[in-house]
Amino acid sequence: MDITIHMASLPHSDPEESLAFYRDALGFEVRQDVGTGTMRWITVGPAGQPGTSILLAPPAVDPGITEDERRTIAEMMAKGTYGWIMLATEDLDGVFDRVQATGAEVVQEPTQQPYGMRDCAFRDPAGNTVRIQELR
Repeated sequence: MDITIHMASLPHSDPEESLAFYRDALGFEVRQDVGTGTMRWITVGPAGQPGTSILLAPPAVDPGITEDERRTIAEMMAKGTYGWIMLATEDLDGVFDRVQATGAEVVQEPTQQPYGMRDCAFRDPAGNTVRIQELR
Protein backbone atom coordinates (compact mmCIF):
# COMPACT_ATOMS: atom_id res chain seq x y z
CA MET A 1 0.00 0.00 0.00
CA ASP A 2 1.30 3.49 -0.86
CA ILE A 3 -0.30 6.08 1.41
CA THR A 4 1.12 9.47 2.33
CA ILE A 5 -0.03 12.23 4.65
CA HIS A 6 -1.30 14.96 2.37
CA MET A 7 -2.93 17.43 4.74
CA ALA A 8 -3.71 17.92 8.40
CA SER A 9 -6.22 20.45 9.66
CA LEU A 10 -6.01 22.90 12.57
CA PRO A 11 -8.59 25.47 13.63
CA HIS A 12 -7.91 29.18 13.62
CA SER A 13 -9.62 31.92 15.61
CA ASP A 14 -7.99 34.80 13.73
CA PRO A 15 -6.82 33.97 10.20
CA GLU A 16 -4.35 36.88 10.01
CA GLU A 17 -2.65 35.95 13.29
CA SER A 18 -2.52 32.27 12.34
CA LEU A 19 -1.16 33.14 8.91
CA ALA A 20 1.56 35.28 10.49
CA PHE A 21 2.55 32.46 12.86
CA TYR A 22 2.78 29.71 10.24
CA ARG A 23 4.25 31.91 7.49
CA ASP A 24 6.49 34.29 9.44
CA ALA A 25 7.43 32.33 12.60
CA LEU A 26 7.65 28.83 11.09
CA GLY A 27 8.60 29.91 7.55
CA PHE A 28 5.86 27.93 5.81
CA GLU A 29 4.67 28.77 2.30
CA VAL A 30 1.12 29.96 1.77
CA ARG A 31 -0.37 27.61 -0.80
CA GLN A 32 -3.98 28.73 -0.84
CA ASP A 33 -6.09 31.36 0.91
CA VAL A 34 -9.81 31.06 0.26
CA GLY A 35 -12.69 33.01 1.81
CA THR A 36 -13.03 36.34 3.58
CA GLY A 37 -13.00 37.68 7.12
CA THR A 38 -12.89 34.95 9.74
CA MET A 39 -14.32 32.46 7.22
CA ARG A 40 -10.97 31.74 5.56
CA TRP A 41 -9.41 28.41 4.72
CA ILE A 42 -5.62 28.86 4.49
CA THR A 43 -3.31 26.10 3.31
CA VAL A 44 0.34 26.35 4.37
CA GLY A 45 3.25 23.97 4.20
CA PRO A 46 7.01 23.63 4.46
CA ALA A 47 9.05 24.86 1.50
CA GLY A 48 10.22 22.03 -0.71
CA GLN A 49 7.45 19.70 0.48
CA PRO A 50 4.50 20.46 -1.81
CA GLY A 51 2.78 17.18 -0.96
CA THR A 52 2.39 17.97 2.75
CA SER A 53 0.19 20.80 4.01
CA ILE A 54 -1.71 22.14 7.00
CA LEU A 55 -5.19 23.53 6.45
CA LEU A 56 -5.95 26.38 8.86
CA ALA A 57 -9.74 26.46 8.99
CA PRO A 58 -12.49 28.20 10.91
CA PRO A 59 -13.68 25.87 13.69
CA ALA A 60 -17.16 24.44 14.05
CA VAL A 61 -18.56 25.61 10.71
CA ASP A 62 -20.19 22.27 9.94
CA PRO A 63 -23.97 22.84 10.01
CA GLY A 64 -24.38 19.56 11.93
CA ILE A 65 -22.52 20.90 14.98
CA THR A 66 -24.77 22.06 17.81
CA GLU A 67 -24.38 25.34 19.70
CA ASP A 68 -23.27 23.36 22.77
CA GLU A 69 -20.58 21.66 20.68
CA ARG A 70 -19.48 25.05 19.28
CA ARG A 71 -19.11 26.38 22.84
CA THR A 72 -17.13 23.31 23.85
CA ILE A 73 -14.80 23.71 20.87
CA ALA A 74 -14.29 27.41 21.67
CA GLU A 75 -13.54 26.55 25.32
CA MET A 76 -11.08 23.83 24.34
CA MET A 77 -9.33 26.14 21.87
CA ALA A 78 -9.01 28.82 24.57
CA LYS A 79 -7.37 26.26 26.89
CA GLY A 80 -5.12 24.91 24.14
CA THR A 81 -6.59 21.41 24.29
CA TYR A 82 -8.43 21.19 20.97
CA GLY A 83 -5.79 21.00 18.22
CA TRP A 84 -2.14 20.04 18.03
CA ILE A 85 0.48 19.01 15.52
CA MET A 86 3.98 17.55 15.63
CA LEU A 87 6.68 18.90 13.35
CA ALA A 88 10.33 17.87 13.07
CA THR A 89 13.68 19.48 12.34
CA GLU A 90 17.37 18.61 12.42
CA ASP A 91 18.13 22.02 14.03
CA LEU A 92 15.82 22.16 17.05
CA ASP A 93 17.76 24.86 18.89
CA GLY A 94 17.97 27.10 15.82
CA VAL A 95 14.26 26.69 15.03
CA PHE A 96 13.33 27.29 18.67
CA ASP A 97 15.38 30.51 18.77
CA ARG A 98 13.87 31.81 15.49
CA VAL A 99 10.28 31.04 16.48
CA GLN A 100 10.72 32.41 20.01
CA ALA A 101 12.19 35.63 18.56
CA THR A 102 8.87 36.27 16.78
CA GLY A 103 7.09 36.51 20.13
CA ALA A 104 5.35 33.14 19.80
CA GLU A 105 4.06 31.69 23.06
CA VAL A 106 6.56 29.14 24.38
CA VAL A 107 4.99 26.09 26.02
CA GLN A 108 8.24 24.19 26.50
CA GLU A 109 11.86 25.00 25.74
CA PRO A 110 13.98 22.30 24.03
CA THR A 111 13.98 19.36 26.44
CA GLN A 112 15.29 15.82 26.41
CA GLN A 113 12.21 13.68 27.05
CA PRO A 114 12.35 10.49 29.16
CA TYR A 115 11.06 8.51 26.15
CA GLY A 116 14.23 9.32 24.20
CA MET A 117 13.20 12.30 22.09
CA ARG A 118 14.27 15.92 22.33
CA ASP A 119 11.57 18.48 21.52
CA CYS A 120 10.01 21.86 22.27
CA ALA A 121 6.51 23.29 22.03
CA PHE A 122 4.75 26.53 21.15
CA ARG A 123 1.13 27.60 21.13
CA ASP A 124 -0.18 29.15 17.91
CA PRO A 125 -2.56 32.16 18.05
CA ALA A 126 -5.63 29.87 18.11
CA GLY A 127 -4.28 27.90 21.08
CA ASN A 128 -3.13 24.86 19.09
CA THR A 129 -0.02 23.15 20.43
CA VAL A 130 2.80 23.01 17.91
CA ARG A 131 5.38 20.51 19.14
CA ILE A 132 8.69 20.32 17.26
CA GLN A 133 10.85 17.20 17.53
CA GLU A 134 14.56 16.96 16.82
CA LEU A 135 15.49 14.56 14.02
CA ARG A 136 18.65 12.57 14.64
